[in-house]
Amino acid sequence: MVNGITQDREEQSMKDFSFLGEVSSIETRTSGVDNVFISSGENARLSCNNALSDCKSKTTWTYYNRVSHSAGVELITKGIKKNDTEKHERLSLESDCSLNIKNVTEEDYGSYSCQQWIDVNGTDQQQGSDAYVYLHVLHVSVSPSSSSSSSSSSQTEISPGRSVTLSCQLYSDTGLSCDDRVRSEGVELLWVNQTGVDLKTDSRYQILSSDQYRCIITLTTTLLNEDDNREWRCQLTHRNQLQTSVRYTVKYSGEKTVLEEPHNVSNTKVYQYH
Repeated sequence: MVNGITQDREEQSMKDFSFLGEVSSIETRTSGVDNVFISSGENARLSCNNALSDCKSKTTWTYYNRVSHSAGVELITKGIKKNDTEKHERLSLESDCSLNIKNVTEEDYGSYSCQQWIDVNGTDQQQGSDAYVYLHVLHVSVSPSSSSSSSSSSQTEISPGRSVTLSCQLYSDTGLSCDDRVRSEGVELLWVNQTGVDLKTDSRYQILSSDQYRCIITLTTTLLNEDDNREWRCQLTHRNQLQTSVRYTVKYSGEKTVLEEPHNVSNTKVYQYH
């Protein structure tokens, strides 16, 4: 399950190009493996499906990522959180041995295994097999074509007539190229408007789909004065079911246009199917 986060923005006396991300996350199960799809900035809860009763002191969670780690990294060892990992401050173990990850980033994608250990005559032995969860992270980055702000600022001043690009990427560690995932799993990324119409049908938007390996789709458009309250949404479908999406809304007020870092506002539901 995934818990929503709401981040407040201060009122500004300028024209704001602000982002409100509405995320709907879905958990699926295929061949005994859970798949959790989530957007960056949200909280993820990874279920341990082989958990024992009174399991908290017997659980080990290990993280695997083919790109960043050649071997697994133990995050929690027999109920004790490892403090020498990069993400340890964002981790917690629930009473049912689920792993909570706060403020998920695109670097958290990968596979997570849950193991149960018991004491047998003074010797630790693993009970049952590993339970795996694949965490897939949808992340959107924003870049204007030109900037008048310093690189240290979280805001970028732009004006109507400037080009803005939204890049939406699915980070996964399945070992498959994006082309293979599209063919075998039906993974698809789309940019749609507020009514759900594919923006590829509108000549105002330049939509570039993923390359052969990465699952990424970019939207490039020129801001117009009439874009106030206009919504764009990047959505991920998996086997024709909506998994997660991020909504972007243009807000205008004042004299200037400011491109802010994305802020997510969640209305989350979790589903599971077999």
